[in-house]
Amino acid sequence: MALVVYLKTVTELRGKGDRIAKVTFRGLSFFSRVLENCEDEARFEQAFRWPIGSQVDGDEMLEIQVFNYSKVFTNRLIGTFRMVLQKVVEEGHLEVSDTLIDDNNTAIRTNISIEIKYQTMDGSVKVWSDGEFLDIPDDCDGTFQFETDSLLSGRSQSSGTSPGRSIHGIPTFRKTGKGVFSAMKLGKTRSSKDDHKKGDDPAILDAEDLDRKAMRLGSGLDPDTISLASVTAVTTNVSNKRSKPDIKMEPSSGRPVDYQISVTVIEARQLIGLNMDPVVCVEIGEDKKYTSMKESTNCPYYNEYFVFDFHVPPDVMFDKILKISVIHSKNLLRSGTLVGTFKLDVGTVYSQPEHQFHHKWAMLSDPDDITAGCKGYVKCDIAVVGKGDNIKTPHKANEPDEDDIEGNLLLPEGVPSERQWARFYVKIYRAEGLPKMNTSIMANVKKAFIGENRDLVDPYVLVQFAGQKGKTSVQKSSYEPIWNEQVVFTEMFPPLCRRLKVQIRDSDKVNDVAIGTHFIDLRKIANDGDKGFLPTMGPAWVNMYGSTRNYTLMDEHQDLNEGLGEGVSFRARLLISVAVEILDTSSTEIISSTEVQMEPVSNISESATGKMEEFFLFGSFLEATMIDRKIGDKPISFEVTIGNYGNQIDGVSKPASAKKKKEGGGESEEEESELIHNSSDEEAEDDGDLMSVPSTPPMKPVITDRNYFHLPYFEKKPCIYIKSWWQDQRRRLYNSNIMDKIADKLEEGLNDVQEIIKTEKAYPERRLRGVLEELSTSCSRFLTLANKDQNLSGRTKLDRERLKSCMREMESMAQQAKTIRSQVKRNTVRDKLKLVLNFLHRLRFLADEPQHSIPDVFIWMISNNKRIAYARIPSKDILFSIVDEEIGKDCGKVKAVFLRLPGKKGFGPAGWTVQAKLEMYLWLGLNKQRKDFLSGLPSGFEENKAVKGIGIQAVPPISLVYNMKQVFQLRAHMYQARSLFAADNSGLSDPFARVFFSTHSQVTEVLSETLCPTWDQLLVFDNVELYGEAGELRDDPPIIVIELYDQDTVGKAEFIGRTFAKPLTKMVDEHYGPPRFPPQLEYYQIYRGNCTAGDLLAAFELLQIGPAGRAALPPIDGPTDSDRGPILPVPLGIRPVLSRYRIEVLFWGLRDLKRINLAQVDRPRVDIECAGKGVQSALIQNYKKNPNFSTLVKWFEVDLPENELLHPPLNIRVVDCRAFGRYTLVGSHAVTSLRKFIYSPPDKTANNWAHTARLANGYMALTNGTSHSRPHSRPISHPSGDIVVNMDPEPNIKKMDTVVKIDATTDAVVKVDLNEDEKEKEKKKKKKKKGEDLEEEEPDESMLDWWSKYFASIETMMENLRAQEAALAEAEEREDLEIAAESAEIKADEFPMKGTKPKEKSKDKKSSKDKKKNHDGTEKRPPKPKVDELMVYNKELECEYGNFEDWLHTFNLYRGKAGDDDDNNVVDDDRIVGRFKGSLCMYKLPLSEEITREAGFDPNMGMFQSIPHNDPINVLIRIYIIRATDLHPADINGKADPYIVIRLGKSEIRDKENYISKQLNPVFGKSFDIEATFPMESMLTVAVYDWDLVGTDDLIGETKIDLENRYYSKHRATCGIASNYSVHGYNVWRDPQKPTQILAKLCKEGKLDGPHYGPGGKVKVANRIFLGPTEMEDESGLKKQTEEHLALTVLRHWEEIPRVGCKLIPEHVETRPLLNPDKPGIEQGRIEMWVDMFPMDVPAPGPAIDISPRKPKRYELRVIIWNTDEVILEDDDYFTGEKSSDIFVRGWLKGQQEDKQDTDVHYHSLTGEGNFNWRFVFPFDYLMAEEKIVISKKESMFSWDETEYKIPARLTLQVWDADHFSADDFLGAIELDLNKFPRGAKTAKQCSLNMVLKEHELPTISIFKQKRVKGWWPFVARDENDEFELTGKVEAELHLMTAEEAEKSPVGLGRNEPEPLEKPNRPDTSLMWFMNPLKSIRYFIWHNYRWLILKALALLLLLLLVGLFLYSIPGYLVKKLLGA
Repeated sequence: MALVVYLKTVTELRGKGDRIAKVTFRGLSFFSRVLENCEDEARFEQAFRWPIGSQVDGDEMLEIQVFNYSKVFTNRLIGTFRMVLQKVVEEGHLEVSDTLIDDNNTAIRTNISIEIKYQTMDGSVKVWSDGEFLDIPDDCDGTFQFETDSLLSGRSQSSGTSPGRSIHGIPTFRKTGKGVFSAMKLGKTRSSKDDHKKGDDPAILDAEDLDRKAMRLGSGLDPDTISLASVTAVTTNVSNKRSKPDIKMEPSSGRPVDYQISVTVIEARQLIGLNMDPVVCVEIGEDKKYTSMKESTNCPYYNEYFVFDFHVPPDVMFDKILKISVIHSKNLLRSGTLVGTFKLDVGTVYSQPEHQFHHKWAMLSDPDDITAGCKGYVKCDIAVVGKGDNIKTPHKANEPDEDDIEGNLLLPEGVPSERQWARFYVKIYRAEGLPKMNTSIMANVKKAFIGENRDLVDPYVLVQFAGQKGKTSVQKSSYEPIWNEQVVFTEMFPPLCRRLKVQIRDSDKVNDVAIGTHFIDLRKIANDGDKGFLPTMGPAWVNMYGSTRNYTLMDEHQDLNEGLGEGVSFRARLLISVAVEILDTSSTEIISSTEVQMEPVSNISESATGKMEEFFLFGSFLEATMIDRKIGDKPISFEVTIGNYGNQIDGVSKPASAKKKKEGGGESEEEESELIHNSSDEEAEDDGDLMSVPSTPPMKPVITDRNYFHLPYFEKKPCIYIKSWWQDQRRRLYNSNIMDKIADKLEEGLNDVQEIIKTEKAYPERRLRGVLEELSTSCSRFLTLANKDQNLSGRTKLDRERLKSCMREMESMAQQAKTIRSQVKRNTVRDKLKLVLNFLHRLRFLADEPQHSIPDVFIWMISNNKRIAYARIPSKDILFSIVDEEIGKDCGKVKAVFLRLPGKKGFGPAGWTVQAKLEMYLWLGLNKQRKDFLSGLPSGFEENKAVKGIGIQAVPPISLVYNMKQVFQLRAHMYQARSLFAADNSGLSDPFARVFFSTHSQVTEVLSETLCPTWDQLLVFDNVELYGEAGELRDDPPIIVIELYDQDTVGKAEFIGRTFAKPLTKMVDEHYGPPRFPPQLEYYQIYRGNCTAGDLLAAFELLQIGPAGRAALPPIDGPTDSDRGPILPVPLGIRPVLSRYRIEVLFWGLRDLKRINLAQVDRPRVDIECAGKGVQSALIQNYKKNPNFSTLVKWFEVDLPENELLHPPLNIRVVDCRAFGRYTLVGSHAVTSLRKFIYSPPDKTANNWAHTARLANGYMALTNGTSHSRPHSRPISHPSGDIVVNMDPEPNIKKMDTVVKIDATTDAVVKVDLNEDEKEKEKKKKKKKKGEDLEEEEPDESMLDWWSKYFASIETMMENLRAQEAALAEAEEREDLEIAAESAEIKADEFPMKGTKPKEKSKDKKSSKDKKKNHDGTEKRPPKPKVDELMVYNKELECEYGNFEDWLHTFNLYRGKAGDDDDNNVVDDDRIVGRFKGSLCMYKLPLSEEITREAGFDPNMGMFQSIPHNDPINVLIRIYIIRATDLHPADINGKADPYIVIRLGKSEIRDKENYISKQLNPVFGKSFDIEATFPMESMLTVAVYDWDLVGTDDLIGETKIDLENRYYSKHRATCGIASNYSVHGYNVWRDPQKPTQILAKLCKEGKLDGPHYGPGGKVKVANRIFLGPTEMEDESGLKKQTEEHLALTVLRHWEEIPRVGCKLIPEHVETRPLLNPDKPGIEQGRIEMWVDMFPMDVPAPGPAIDISPRKPKRYELRVIIWNTDEVILEDDDYFTGEKSSDIFVRGWLKGQQEDKQDTDVHYHSLTGEGNFNWRFVFPFDYLMAEEKIVISKKESMFSWDETEYKIPARLTLQVWDADHFSADDFLGAIELDLNKFPRGAKTAKQCSLNMVLKEHELPTISIFKQKRVKGWWPFVARDENDEFELTGKVEAELHLMTAEEAEKSPVGLGRNEPEPLEKPNRPDTSLMWFMNPLKSIRYFIWHNYRWLILKALALLLLLLLVGLFLYSIPGYLVKKLLGA
């Protein structure tokens, strides 16, 4: 289906000019060619064709616009013609002529005549019905709003239709949308052959081709913004894929890189165990480092820093396990007991934002007891730095203690904080296809002994995961071992280790080596979403690749078998499965250890992994060129293998399992034989003799040129074919292929968008919309395709789950793509591009299939029986399918394949030469589908078969003979190259280019000594023979390889780099003319290995030579200039259009020139050259005396291309003039882009307002953290008016309310203050409150010092950072909500937002803060005292201010060969031989007059007016060093002893005696003065060295500052402008010039009117009025009038001054990274500092500010322990078994365990009550600002000096039970942070466990504020279940005094004098029983058992009585009886 519009003529045009027409249909526009100099008639005679996929609807519009074309300005519209296509649809053909209408819809005289054809389906195009394309339910079609306004306007203003028509508005829209998408789609899928058969006439063909490309661009282009030439350029070439094939030559993995891992262990909390002495061990791989031991504490504070350095490949690094463990009481003799460990892999840290975890808590668990739960937490920072990564360390100042452990766990985003234990089961079933692992000699020896020939390998499998290993058993002598075992790991889930390593090894006593390695990425076999699944995989085969299969004892590629680098051969395949089971740790029968277990598993059936199918691989070698000349003399053959099939060493033909089955019988015999015999008959016949042909016949190469050979295949192309048997798992590969193709398309589209943005072409947003459109349709298409073949055998759980999650992902992606598409606007393109890039990563991740099926295909080049070079092609790329989307991207296509050296040989220069380039055709599919295998070959061949005879129609050919060949001429237009690699010692190259095409090669001329050669040369390749059908060659011509070399006088040329291109092809029958020809010059990126080595600007065209011979080709202009001899220049249509430019050069000076060949540079000169013209600087007569130039400005004129992107580079060279007229090159620099130096005259009318507003916003952003606080768009009517900027009387950077209201009509000023009245109230309140609360509000002036200012500023900086992060998060959240809302069809405004809009938010914050300040006490934190602040930059100052290159630029001069380093982002510092300072300015001639006519214009200075003179100048440099952080340890003990060294010119200051012992975060607090003379001494070096007692001191790191650029910068970086002007106190003004003087000077220099100080605190500068306070206090407190504050206000807002304004540097501190030349690119710490500079010719500055570190203040803490209560009773009594405790209390101030103090013992407390009245006294030194105690002590007996530690102020109290003969028992403890601890309870009853558990919720107090506090606190300990339990309560009184106060009122320890405490009133029991036995008997026995004793006594008496009675009764009886 197609719509063709034939545009004939446009008549009755007015005037004379170039005309162009634009034809638009369904949003897709085409341009006609430009008709030059037409008078009244324009004859276009051009056809435009739209292939369309849906019926044209009667309501659709065609629109034609006619323009006056202009090269420079936008095209001017003449008129428009619109027509509804109803008639066309009915009749199919129509001729129309009509008048055009103008913008106002009125008809004009101009007439247009066109012819329209509408062809419905002509059968040649496969058409889907609409619905199938866009799976869109009908109701939402309306959401595709079409981009082109033309459709819209057409609907409303259509001249020829009734007004009633607009009712159909929406439906037509809907259809339009659909049509265009379908059209785009069709443009892609139509096969190219049909294209040409329909060529009605060449013009249509052209237009059609253009339109296919335009479709690729996705939307029309607007004529106003683009000239025709660039239209063709865009449409043909932006899509890089076409002309720039992306081919990477060097393998990137496997090469070792530098890494530095830094771990700071800060503290541990809640460690389980009683009274322990914990040590933390940090272990990475094999390296272990320990912290010091802390005694008897469960929450030790360490703050120790460890650094590990590694030099390993990235994969090895990221798989290393980082383990943090806590060990209890380790010492020299005992290894200690493990408390718990935490482990993660380094890769997890590296994938974090900024590659680091900062202040996070690692949760410890016990590996031997997984039921135990958490064993405690360690707080640490972990950072991984690779080379060139810069780490943003959050600022080190007083960070708040993050007590919220649960909220800050050390886990990546998205991992739940409660991780559970899980079992990971890795089942190993069996392996196949193992290689020999023993030499044949050994085999013969073995055979002699054993008597049988065994398989030469004894394999076992090793599985590694999370630092643990498991091994299977060894299967002796087996190539096909069967294990059926499983390895079980127990690890936390989700694990923080990402890869599981499975390795087959060969067990051998001597050398136990790896056979192959496979990594399983857990992220790919699991999904953590809500509908996700646990890791699962298989049972599936995984393929292992490694070194070649021939066994040698010392295998040079052994690394490949370990999994490093890309395997070069198939090694084996292994059948495994992985499963994970979450453990229920509460169940009883669980094994609690995490040891690795090995268990047997049952066998698995053959069919479980899929049905065996026979696959067929066919390949044909169409061309083999660029064969390295080293191997050119021996015959060469190519071998292709897939798995072990086709392998000549130990090749297999049938799967071994099939053979085995035949021998062993069994259930599947029939099925198997059926598989082999029941294929189609013809196959059965030839199956017997159809052997595979895996390699080409050997052939001797022929010479191409002096570097390369080629094989003479010509018309006979050799073929290979291989049969192989694999499990049929094609579905997996198909799904990958679909996703890969979507991703490729997306990537291509995004590259286009980036290219459009980069080259500043119009409408990147339209292209992005097109890309998103395509993405959403292809994602929907995936859903329909991927869901097939659900019930294949061998589908695993992972297959099903992956399919589900891919479907979900793709569905949501389609949805999001639609949503984002509707949000793409001009200004959001870049942000949306980032979002869409995430889609790309996501797609690539999804497409990577973790379960392999068919192994990759290897192509080896074999010469002389040696394997030379290989290529590896993933089998999925060449897999065939009947569905287009599923076919592999290279299946059945001719593809350029570059062979490379295997393994490590491929690294570095050796791997850069191409070993061979093949043009190759490959096809892989089921044997059943074999009929299609030749379908993609270029047509015109005959098959040549090996076997003659019957039934051979199915035998594949062994070679193809081509009888069709096309002859072409290739024209390579080599224009220029830039930024080439420096290959010679001079730092330049002598480059030439060699162009290879097919078997031909040619070279350009050699240009000497340049990195930016302009060859301007046309290379013509005549009679290039290409085989195949013409049409295909046109669409997909072969690749051109361009190699650049450096010519050396001796030896062979050195390789610089290579790039690839595809030519634009013209067939005989095509017209040579626009839009495709002549081709446009384009930049091609040159690669050298993996690094870029420059760009090549060239164009390539391939012209078919027809029967008429070369005469019919477009003519070549012969050489115009005789001096270039036979060299042809690039023809006119292709070379760029030139204009005249003038380039002015500012020569300032040369710096730091190094010696050349040991001689000093003495008389240097600078030569500037650009495009063949240039200028020389004046000669510097004596470089040592004055390295500046005497003449400042020179200029030259040159012809440069109009298109800025094509500007040649400008070369700067420095030569040294020696005696006798000799010159030596010192160094050179190429300025690749001149764009930033192009001068644009200031726009007088705009008066620079836009600029100012922009700056102002930027400034507000700097200060507020949000730039929403200024209204953006202000109406600007008269630029003449004055604008007022009002400042608050107390300037405070965090102002949210200075709104500059610009009402430019008057001189009057409107000041708007958001909360004026609130301030008034606040002032009144302050006055009221003065009495009570003064100390909270205003800190005493005398108390404040510079450090108060510094810490206040840091706090502000942190707040700002937090606010920025919050704002960012909020914006992102809003965006997500918008996306969600749009897809749910709600408008974002109606959506409930968190908080309000950011703008209001900032106001709210401010006012709420004010409120809090007002009603004091509502906020817990006291309000921040008002302290003047400075600016803390957490990076170098020059980063903020564009390197201070506002007018003076620094160009590094290079010399020497460039280093070959992977990372190009690291500058080769050792190649820099000096710096040239100067600047450039270029502009088109002629320049407008008004500039040169300005007053005071100095013609000698050109554009560089008003720059200072460059005479030498003396300056006093004052360097303030505050502190260094995170220094790299330099000593064995993991610390350093840093001191400062400062160098400037010849002077050096070494501050060695003031080194700081054993500190990695030293506070220096020093200032240094140096006098210097610019320009001789201008590079300041600040270095930190490590002091050593013996030996030399080591450099830790240094930073360099260019003082000269700072000094001369307009930002005035000499001395920062303070925020406030005061003449005394801590904030004294540092600059010798007062603000008024500075302002006057600036106004004079900038030729500004002013400053005029007016009454009432006003000052007027230019046309701005500023307000401010006018009085100040001096020392005595007297107020006096001053204008300084006013002037300062202006200075702080200098960027708002028109024309000359720029931000002046505020008083600041900068943070600079320290670098060490030995470890380039890796930060060794940071230093905080600032530099002041004062010229010596003005009054001297005052003394330097004192920033010496604050001395800690001495305090004494007195703790009185009054009583305890409810202490748990520990002892049992000997006699009575009664529970009691002998209580005593121990206390210490954290970190000073050595001075712990104990009370006396309260013996035998029976109730847990104890009475002590005992006093502890703890003296300590305390730093108020940092809230830390400072202790100095020697680390060990051997330490040279004391080390200073800073630790938090925490008081620990413990309660113990005293034992005489055994160790005392620990009962409980409480730790109070003296800065914030809960207030004690009033009585023992109110004191509860909650005071510890809910610490954050309770109000806290600080002893430093309260001074004295008394109350009850709980003692706690952990019970068996690790729960806190209350073990007692203590009544204590804390009293804090300063040392002076303590001296005045001394007290005694314990109960001693002075001020003794009274003896406690203890019950008598507390005495020991052997001192007073009676008493204790009375107490112990009588007290408790008195009733028992009384009863016993009564009973005894009774018994006595009875006894006596019985005893005496007989006597009495006798007496009675006898009556005696």
